[in-house]
Amino acid sequence: MEIMVQFLLLAVGFLMLVKGADWFVDGASGIAEKFGISQLIIGLTIVAMGTSAPEAAVSITAALKGTADITVGNIIGSNILNILLILGCCAVIVPIVVKTSTIRYEIPFMIEVTILLLILGIDGVISCIDGMILWGVFLLYLIYLLYMSRNGQTEDNIKKNQPWWNLILLLCMGLIMIIMGSGIAVDAATAIAEIVGLSEKFIGLTIVALGTSLPELFTSVSAARKGNADIAIGNIIGSNIFNILFVIGTSSLVTPILFRESFQFDIFVAIAAAVLLLISCLKKYKIGRMAGIIMLVSYAVYFVYLC
Repeated sequence: MEIMVQFLLLAVGFLMLVKGADWFVDGASGIAEKFGISQLIIGLTIVAMGTSAPEAAVSITAALKGTADITVGNIIGSNILNILLILGCCAVIVPIVVKTSTIRYEIPFMIEVTILLLILGIDGVISCIDGMILWGVFLLYLIYLLYMSRNGQTEDNIKKNQPWWNLILLLCMGLIMIIMGSGIAVDAATAIAEIVGLSEKFIGLTIVALGTSLPELFTSVSAARKGNADIAIGNIIGSNIFNILFVIGTSSLVTPILFRESFQFDIFVAIAAAVLLLISCLKKYKIGRMAGIIMLVSYAVYFVYLC
């Protein structure tokens, strides 16, 4: 009976995270568009950070509660899932055209920050100093995005007609829902792990990762179906970069995070997934259906390995 209650609480937490992220993205992207920012920049920043808010809230909350395996597992699992499952689904639905700048800069940068996380965690802990390094790289990334936004990439911008007060209300309500939902989700996931005897690492890499990646899934699939490829792929790449640099960086500034040796394999999977994405884009500057199928099969193999 207790496990059913915990699964119910986990579902409630995820629903709050998804709805909160939905409101947060609507409010944040609406405000950004009023400033005339392009779809790609919105995808890489506002939408990416908004849909990564559940990962941020869950991982930071887990770090504060001393469940480091959920903190790290959630981020690595989400990054793997974002590429192989979410972009795989999007590409199967409709081929995703990828801009040259994304292939040359954003995807390689995502690979580099993933390798950086592996290097920082190889000693078994992500320390406060490591967190400062991640935050330093994050600030450099924001400067790069600011430079891009000032180089005339505003031709695909569509203004929102919603009033300012409505957008700000959505932003605030979304943030409140995300914070509340994260606390419920972490407590429930930890309880389930204890009752069933599953490791916190497994829970973080699978259940929590999937739950906190639902906003990316809904946002990217919707964007791909509507022909907004820049938002679809920008959302995923931006989320993965944000997850490592901001979420892990901030969590380790709050408290040192244990980085188990077993996570090294999962990081290698995350790097391989990012390299697969890069290779898929090189030939025709788009992610085709066959590449999407390969991504989905790859995630299925990885999930079977975890089980």
